[in-house]
Amino acid sequence: MTDSPMTAPAAPSASAGEVLSGYLTTQAGAFLRALPQAVGEAGSRPGSLPASAAGADDLLRAVRRIGGALHTFGAAFEPGWTGELRTELAWLLDLLGREPGYRRRSARLLAALDSLSDTGSESPGMLAGHAGAPKARALLERQLTLARTRTHTALLQELRTARLHALADRMTLLSGEVPLLDEVAGRGGGALVQHAAGALGALAAAAERLPLARAAEPYGGDGLHRLAVLPAARSASPSDADALLAADDEPWHRVRVLAKRARYALEVCGAPTVELDRLDAVLDRHRDASDAAATASTAARTPRITPATAYVLGVVHADQRLEVEAARYAFGHQWPKLPHHGWHEWATV
Repeated sequence: MTDSPMTAPAAPSASAGEVLSGYLTTQAGAFLRALPQAVGEAGSRPGSLPASAAGADDLLRAVRRIGGALHTFGAAFEPGWTGELRTELAWLLDLLGREPGYRRRSARLLAALDSLSDTGSESPGMLAGHAGAPKARALLERQLTLARTRTHTALLQELRTARLHALADRMTLLSGEVPLLDEVAGRGGGALVQHAAGALGALAAAAERLPLARAAEPYGGDGLHRLAVLPAARSASPSDADALLAADDEPWHRVRVLAKRARYALEVCGAPTVELDRLDAVLDRHRDASDAAATASTAARTPRITPATAYVLGVVHADQRLEVEAARYAFGHQWPKLPHHGWHEWATV
C-alpha cells in the first residue's frame, strides 16, 4: 500500500494554527478509524491481512504522520503534552512495525533463494541443484514464521492494554482540539515554512555526510569488500562482522528517518512531496535488504546445520548486501537532482 499524503494543500490564507490543527485532527481521525481494524486484525492468524483493509498499515501511517508533525513543529505546542504524546507514539510505532518487518524479510529472502536456486533450463540460478538450498529455505521459513508468530502474540497483548486505550483517548481529544501555544496559533501559515526548512536542512546535512562517492558505481564492489570509515565501526570488535555492517548501515537508516520527517513536514505545509516519495522508496529498499542480510547471517550461525546449508545462506547474505549497494547507488543518483525541483527553493525562501 502506498504511503501517500492524506491531506489536501492548505489554503494560503490559513493561519499556522489552522494548518496544524487541520492536519493533526485529520490524522487523529485516521488513527481512530484504523484502530478497531488493527485490533481485530491482531486476532487473526500471524501475517494475514483482511481483504477489506490493512488496518495496521493505516494505523502505522497515521502514527508516523502525527509523530513527524510533533517532531518538526514541536515548538508550536505545549512542551509537556508534545513530549508525552511522542513517547507513546514511538512505543506504538515500534510495536506495529515489527510484524510487517518480519513479513518483508520473509518475502525478500525466500524470493531471493528461489531465484538463486531456480533450475530453469534457459538461465538456471547459481545455486540450482545445490543440496543446501531446500534446507536453507526450510530453515529461513521456520525461523521467520516463529519470530512473526511471537511478535504477533505480543502485538495482540499490547493492543488490548490500558496503555493503548489511554493513547486512543489522547487521539480522541486531538481530533477535536489541538493544544497550540497562543503566540503560534495566530501567525500566518508561512511561519511553518521555517520549521519545514529545518527538517529539509537536517535531511540535506545527513545525506551530504553519506559516503556517496563509494556508491557512485552501478556495481558497488568496493562497498561489499570495504566498510566506510565510521566512528561506530571503529569501536566494534573486528570479529563482529554483523556489528560492523550495522554501523555501516546506520547513517543510511538515519537519512531514511529524516526523509520521512521532511515528507510529512511538506505535507503539513501543502507542498509537493513526489521527489521525496521516490527517495523514501529507495531508502526503504535499502532498509529491507539490510535487514534481510542480517537475518541470513544469523540463520547461517544456527547450531548443527550442514556446511551446505550454511554456504547457501552465505550466498543469500551476499546477494542481499549487493541489493544494499544497489539501493545506495540509486540514492546517489536521485539525491543530487532534488535541489533542482520545487521543494528545495520553496523551503529556503
